[in-house]
Amino acid sequence: MIKHYASVYMEFLRTSLAKNIGFRTNFVLLLIMDIIFYFTTLAGIDFIYNHIETIGPWRRDQLLFFASFMLALDNLHMTFISENFWIFSDDLKQGKLDFVLLKPIHAIFIVFFSHIRSASMLSSLFAWSCLIYFGLKVDLNWIQWTLIPFLLLAGLAFQVILEIIFSTTMIWVIDGVGINFLRMEFQRLSKWPDFIYQKVFRRIFTFAIPILLIGSAPVNILLGQSVYYYLVSFCVLSVIMYVIMIRFWRFAIRHYESASS
Repeated sequence: MIKHYASVYMEFLRTSLAKNIGFRTNFVLLLIMDIIFYFTTLAGIDFIYNHIETIGPWRRDQLLFFASFMLALDNLHMTFISENFWIFSDDLKQGKLDFVLLKPIHAIFIVFFSHIRSASMLSSLFAWSCLIYFGLKVDLNWIQWTLIPFLLLAGLAFQVILEIIFSTTMIWVIDGVGINFLRMEFQRLSKWPDFIYQKVFRRIFTFAIPILLIGSAPVNILLGQSVYYYLVSFCVLSVIMYVIMIRFWRFAIRHYESASS
């Protein structure tokens, strides 16, 4: 089963790479856009620290490490996931989901993992360079360095699960663009550490809509801050959100009406 899905995903990757390279100007512009975004994000935080010494419990290097971690996570998301949510919205309006549901592969895999933005693979060099640089600044040990790839993938998986739950609601609306922008706003909230939010909002966005765990849990685990609290919260809510995602998707598909009906 795993081998079959891996071979299908490789076909997705080859197809997306061929399509993206065919439009070279767009390929280059996307690469430039990513690098400018990464630079302005880090420069903005650095500028704030020219006027203050700490934000909450974190000094400059710690928050820049958090930002670099989120940029690396965002790079993975933009490369392998992001475009699928926008294409899903169009496919629903055009009735293409009908054909997806007939294929002998789980629909979630096809809908949310079939389109890859290969230009962002190159910008990952910049994102990972920043992550390594600020990782050295906060004096990570070898165990923490080893954990970084696994925690990045865990944070990405948690984010994708939440986004699939949001995006599944597109099945009941005429146009999914609004839901996509709502998804992006929640994503924006997750790019700041949880301690900057007031207590009531921190609880809502940690337990009710647990978007703050996407980055705050992995980075706090890496920095050795409240490790047990973040590890337990992240693991438990990951399982709960995954179960909700699967059941909500099945419920939505059972009540799906084709765009052509």
